[in-house]
Amino acid sequence: MTPGSHIGDPHLSGLSGAVVHDEIVLARAPWLHHVAAGQTLRVVDVEGNQAVDFLLYAAADDAERYSAQDTVAAQQNLFLRTGAVLRSNEGRPMMTITATSVDYHDTIGGACSCESNTLRYGHHTKSQHACVENFLEANLTEGRGKRDMVSNINFFMNVPVEADGALGIVDGISAPGLTVDLRAEMDVIVVVSNCPQINNPCNAFNPTSVRMIVTA
Repeated sequence: MTPGSHIGDPHLSGLSGAVVHDEIVLARAPWLHHVAAGQTLRVVDVEGNQAVDFLLYAAADDAERYSAQDTVAAQQNLFLRTGAVLRSNEGRPMMTITATSVDYHDTIGGACSCESNTLRYGHHTKSQHACVENFLEANLTEGRGKRDMVSNINFFMNVPVEADGALGIVDGISAPGLTVDLRAEMDVIVVVSNCPQINNPCNAFNPTSVRMIVTA
């Protein structure tokens, strides 16, 4: 989509600065984009209840990338809320969640794969497209492979931790038009899988599009 005015577009409400990139990511599709330090990325759950699997790499050093362990340890909480800092494997801030209209986001549910689909839902799901394949497809454009993949964030996904420590993948807590805003603290490469999962309620069994807006 062509960058344009904030006027009359509810998905741009509350954003400051000029729109420098505005794109619809279709259901089940990958997305990769360079976001410069100081820019803000808004992820819009267009139709609601869509899981957005999310990875970060430092633009200046390909060996530096998002670290779930460092992020969780630094904030002493499994979930991501407003003010959460996404940290790299060097412990440095990569992006900060400056606003979110969803209560929290998941750090531990991981990305679906053909292999995990088979284990969880049966061998008949082996051929189904999955987030790992989306990450691989997007990362190939930057020369990265499967060894460069790390534990990802799942925006808008609801993965509660039960009293006995078990994880549940349950109905999402998002709704049409809800958003999460992330300010880049360094030049980063954002890689997204707009989750194609159809076997659990992370996206209401119905993958839909999301919108990625970058402002400066």
